[in-house]
Amino acid sequence: MASYLLLLGLLAITSSVVVASDQSPLQDFCVADTVSPVIVNGRPCKDPKLVQASDFSLSGLHLPRDTSNIFGSNVTLITAAEIPGLNTLSISMARVDYAPGGLNRPHYHPRATELFTVLEGTIEAGFVTSNPDNRFVTKVLQKGDVFVFPVGLIHFQRNIGHGNAVAMSGLSSQNPGIVTIANAVFGSKPDLPTDVLVKAFQVDRNVIKDLQMKF
Repeated sequence: MASYLLLLGLLAITSSVVVASDQSPLQDFCVADTVSPVIVNGRPCKDPKLVQASDFSLSGLHLPRDTSNIFGSNVTLITAAEIPGLNTLSISMARVDYAPGGLNRPHYHPRATELFTVLEGTIEAGFVTSNPDNRFVTKVLQKGDVFVFPVGLIHFQRNIGHGNAVAMSGLSSQNPGIVTIANAVFGSKPDLPTDVLVKAFQVDRNVIKDLQMKF
Protein backbone atom coordinates (compact mmCIF):
# COMPACT_ATOMS: atom_id res chain seq x y z
CA MET A 1 0.00 0.00 0.00
CA ALA A 2 2.83 2.37 0.92
CA SER A 3 4.61 1.75 -2.38
CA TYR A 4 1.33 2.35 -4.24
CA LEU A 5 0.87 5.71 -2.52
CA LEU A 6 4.49 6.62 -3.25
CA LEU A 7 3.95 5.83 -6.93
CA LEU A 8 0.83 8.03 -7.00
CA GLY A 9 2.79 10.84 -5.35
CA LEU A 10 5.59 10.59 -7.91
CA LEU A 11 3.07 10.62 -10.75
CA ALA A 12 1.42 13.72 -9.31
CA ILE A 13 4.76 15.52 -9.03
CA THR A 14 5.74 14.51 -12.58
CA SER A 15 2.39 15.68 -13.95
CA SER A 16 2.74 19.06 -12.23
CA VAL A 17 6.16 19.55 -13.82
CA VAL A 18 4.89 18.58 -17.28
CA VAL A 19 2.11 21.19 -17.20
CA ALA A 20 4.22 23.96 -15.66
CA SER A 21 3.81 26.16 -18.74
CA ASP A 22 1.02 27.99 -20.55
CA GLN A 23 -2.08 25.81 -20.57
CA SER A 24 -3.58 24.44 -23.79
CA PRO A 25 -6.79 26.19 -24.86
CA LEU A 26 -10.12 24.45 -24.28
CA GLN A 27 -11.85 26.03 -27.29
CA ASP A 28 -11.01 27.31 -30.79
CA PHE A 29 -9.98 30.69 -29.39
CA CYS A 30 -10.41 32.98 -26.40
CA VAL A 31 -10.12 36.52 -27.74
CA ALA A 32 -9.04 38.79 -24.88
CA ASP A 33 -11.73 41.01 -23.42
CA THR A 34 -9.62 44.09 -22.69
CA VAL A 35 -12.33 45.90 -20.73
CA SER A 36 -13.34 43.07 -18.38
CA PRO A 37 -12.72 43.74 -14.66
CA VAL A 38 -12.13 40.02 -14.06
CA ILE A 39 -8.56 39.11 -13.06
CA VAL A 40 -7.38 35.68 -14.22
CA ASN A 41 -4.14 33.98 -15.23
CA GLY A 42 -4.29 35.50 -18.69
CA ARG A 43 -7.28 37.49 -19.91
CA PRO A 44 -11.00 36.63 -19.85
CA CYS A 45 -12.69 35.67 -23.11
CA LYS A 46 -14.79 37.96 -25.24
CA ASP A 47 -18.17 36.62 -26.31
CA PRO A 48 -17.36 34.55 -29.45
CA LYS A 49 -20.33 36.16 -31.24
CA LEU A 50 -18.62 39.55 -30.92
CA VAL A 51 -15.24 38.43 -32.30
CA GLN A 52 -13.97 40.21 -35.43
CA ALA A 53 -11.12 39.49 -37.86
CA SER A 54 -9.36 42.54 -36.42
CA ASP A 55 -8.99 40.64 -33.12
CA PHE A 56 -6.51 38.36 -34.89
CA SER A 57 -4.43 40.90 -36.82
CA LEU A 58 -1.97 43.75 -36.38
CA SER A 59 -0.58 46.22 -38.93
CA GLY A 60 2.58 48.28 -39.04
CA LEU A 61 5.15 45.77 -37.84
CA HIS A 62 7.20 46.48 -40.99
CA LEU A 63 7.86 50.07 -39.91
CA PRO A 64 11.29 50.92 -38.42
CA ARG A 65 11.35 51.74 -34.71
CA ASP A 66 13.16 54.59 -32.97
CA THR A 67 16.61 53.48 -31.76
CA SER A 68 17.85 56.91 -30.64
CA ASN A 69 18.49 55.87 -27.05
CA ILE A 70 21.61 55.12 -25.02
CA PHE A 71 21.51 51.43 -25.99
CA GLY A 72 20.69 51.91 -29.68
CA SER A 73 17.92 49.32 -29.74
CA ASN A 74 14.15 49.07 -29.55
CA VAL A 75 12.03 46.02 -28.73
CA THR A 76 8.40 45.95 -29.90
CA LEU A 77 6.65 43.13 -28.02
CA ILE A 78 3.47 41.67 -29.52
CA THR A 79 1.22 39.93 -26.99
CA ALA A 80 -2.53 39.53 -26.39
CA ALA A 81 -2.57 43.23 -25.48
CA GLU A 82 -1.79 44.04 -29.14
CA ILE A 83 -3.49 41.04 -30.78
CA PRO A 84 -6.38 39.91 -28.53
CA GLY A 85 -6.71 36.65 -30.50
CA LEU A 86 -3.34 35.50 -29.09
CA ASN A 87 -4.97 35.04 -25.69
CA THR A 88 -4.50 31.45 -24.32
CA LEU A 89 -2.47 30.36 -27.38
CA SER A 90 0.88 30.26 -25.52
CA ILE A 91 2.81 32.39 -28.02
CA SER A 92 3.98 35.97 -28.45
CA MET A 93 6.52 37.71 -30.65
CA ALA A 94 8.76 40.74 -30.86
CA ARG A 95 10.40 42.95 -33.46
CA VAL A 96 13.88 44.16 -32.45
CA ASP A 97 15.53 47.15 -34.16
CA TYR A 98 19.23 48.00 -33.75
CA ALA A 99 21.23 51.05 -34.71
CA PRO A 100 24.89 50.37 -35.64
CA GLY A 101 26.48 49.16 -32.41
CA GLY A 102 23.03 48.80 -30.82
CA LEU A 103 22.66 46.40 -27.90
CA ASN A 104 19.70 44.44 -26.57
CA ARG A 105 21.03 44.23 -23.02
CA PRO A 106 21.61 40.96 -21.10
CA HIS A 107 18.23 39.70 -19.90
CA TYR A 108 16.19 36.54 -19.57
CA HIS A 109 12.60 35.42 -20.04
CA PRO A 110 11.34 33.47 -17.01
CA ARG A 111 8.50 31.83 -18.93
CA ALA A 112 9.62 31.40 -22.54
CA THR A 113 12.13 30.00 -24.96
CA GLU A 114 12.95 32.51 -27.72
CA LEU A 115 13.42 31.70 -31.42
CA PHE A 116 15.39 34.62 -32.86
CA THR A 117 15.55 35.31 -36.64
CA VAL A 118 17.70 37.98 -38.29
CA LEU A 119 15.85 39.87 -41.05
CA GLU A 120 18.53 42.46 -41.84
CA GLY A 121 22.11 43.08 -40.76
CA THR A 122 24.79 41.24 -38.81
CA ILE A 123 24.07 40.42 -35.17
CA GLU A 124 26.14 38.77 -32.47
CA ALA A 125 23.90 36.70 -30.22
CA GLY A 126 24.74 34.69 -27.14
CA PHE A 127 23.55 33.16 -23.90
CA VAL A 128 25.12 31.88 -20.67
CA THR A 129 24.32 28.44 -19.25
CA SER A 130 23.34 27.96 -15.62
CA ASN A 131 25.65 27.23 -12.66
CA PRO A 132 28.13 25.76 -12.18
CA ASP A 133 29.46 25.87 -15.76
CA ASN A 134 28.25 29.36 -16.82
CA ARG A 135 29.35 28.55 -20.37
CA PHE A 136 29.06 31.41 -22.86
CA VAL A 137 27.50 30.21 -26.13
CA THR A 138 27.66 32.76 -28.95
CA LYS A 139 27.39 33.08 -32.73
CA VAL A 140 27.52 35.82 -35.36
CA LEU A 141 24.24 35.77 -37.31
CA GLN A 142 23.56 37.02 -40.82
CA LYS A 143 20.27 37.73 -42.62
CA GLY A 144 18.11 34.61 -42.54
CA ASP A 145 19.96 32.98 -39.64
CA VAL A 146 18.07 31.63 -36.62
CA PHE A 147 19.25 31.26 -33.02
CA VAL A 148 17.54 29.76 -29.95
CA PHE A 149 17.67 31.25 -26.45
CA PRO A 150 16.53 28.53 -23.99
CA VAL A 151 13.97 29.51 -21.37
CA GLY A 152 15.38 31.19 -18.27
CA LEU A 153 18.94 31.70 -19.56
CA ILE A 154 20.61 35.12 -19.68
CA HIS A 155 21.13 36.27 -23.27
CA PHE A 156 21.82 39.34 -25.40
CA GLN A 157 22.14 40.54 -28.99
CA ARG A 158 24.17 43.36 -30.50
CA ASN A 159 24.51 44.81 -33.98
CA ILE A 160 28.10 44.39 -35.15
CA GLY A 161 27.42 45.45 -38.74
CA HIS A 162 27.83 48.88 -40.35
CA GLY A 163 24.13 49.58 -40.92
CA ASN A 164 20.85 49.14 -39.09
CA ALA A 165 19.71 45.64 -38.19
CA VAL A 166 16.28 44.09 -37.64
CA ALA A 167 15.26 40.77 -36.09
CA MET A 168 12.04 38.99 -35.22
CA SER A 169 11.54 36.71 -32.22
CA GLY A 170 8.94 34.07 -31.45
CA LEU A 171 8.36 33.36 -27.74
CA SER A 172 6.77 30.22 -26.30
CA SER A 173 4.49 31.98 -23.83
CA GLN A 174 1.58 34.39 -23.94
CA ASN A 175 3.42 36.41 -21.29
CA PRO A 176 7.15 35.57 -21.49
CA GLY A 177 8.24 38.20 -18.99
CA ILE A 178 11.61 39.92 -19.13
CA VAL A 179 14.20 40.50 -16.43
CA THR A 180 16.94 42.93 -17.51
CA ILE A 181 19.91 42.00 -15.34
CA ALA A 182 21.39 45.46 -14.70
CA ASN A 183 17.98 46.98 -13.96
CA ALA A 184 17.00 44.18 -11.61
CA VAL A 185 20.25 44.26 -9.64
CA PHE A 186 21.00 47.99 -9.54
CA GLY A 187 17.56 49.51 -10.12
CA SER A 188 15.38 47.58 -7.68
CA LYS A 189 12.84 49.50 -5.60
CA PRO A 190 13.86 49.84 -2.84
CA ASP A 191 17.59 49.35 -3.46
CA LEU A 192 19.20 46.02 -2.71
CA PRO A 193 21.46 46.41 0.37
CA THR A 194 24.77 47.96 -0.68
CA ASP A 195 26.82 45.55 1.44
CA VAL A 196 25.15 42.60 -0.31
CA LEU A 197 26.14 43.95 -3.74
CA VAL A 198 29.64 44.91 -2.59
CA LYS A 199 30.27 41.36 -1.40
CA ALA A 200 28.57 39.73 -4.42
CA PHE A 201 30.47 41.76 -7.05
CA GLN A 202 33.68 42.24 -5.04
CA VAL A 203 33.91 45.96 -5.85
CA ASP A 204 34.13 49.18 -3.85
CA ARG A 205 30.98 50.57 -2.20
CA ASN A 206 31.25 53.76 -4.30
CA VAL A 207 31.06 51.71 -7.51
CA ILE A 208 27.81 50.14 -6.32
CA LYS A 209 26.36 53.51 -5.32
CA ASP A 210 27.28 54.96 -8.72
CA LEU A 211 25.59 52.06 -10.55
CA GLN A 212 22.47 52.33 -8.41
CA MET A 213 22.22 56.04 -9.24
CA LYS A 214 22.42 55.28 -12.98
CA PHE A 215 19.59 52.76 -12.83
